[in-house]
Amino acid sequence: MNNFYSIDKLVEFGMGVAVANQMVNSMNQAIDKMKIPGSGNPITANVSPVYYAVIDGKCEGPYSLTELSRLIADKKIVKETYVWKPGMASWDIVQNVSEVLSLVALTPPPVPGI
Repeated sequence: MNNFYSIDKLVEFGMGVAVANQMVNSMNQAIDKMKIPGSGNPITANVSPVYYAVIDGKCEGPYSLTELSRLIADKKIVKETYVWKPGMASWDIVQNVSEVLSLVALTPPPVPGI
């Protein structure tokens, strides 16, 4: 019999679907076990923040935190100095920018007698 609705054809169709499901499941398991370099790591830019400062009435920068530390030690940047970094809405004084204020707090005072 060559009828599409015959029991032989239905069994053949069912077997084909079962084999296809097994193939899909085994492929999905293989894909889940694959190790793709960097696939589990989020893409992040490892860029140090840059800052600008108003020094002697002019916008200066960009400066890294290390460079800001040096300027703080040289007393060119104090708590009342305006700073800005990308992402800030507007300029603000060092006293209100926590990561820069911490540099002021960590800068040692001048050596006595010098």
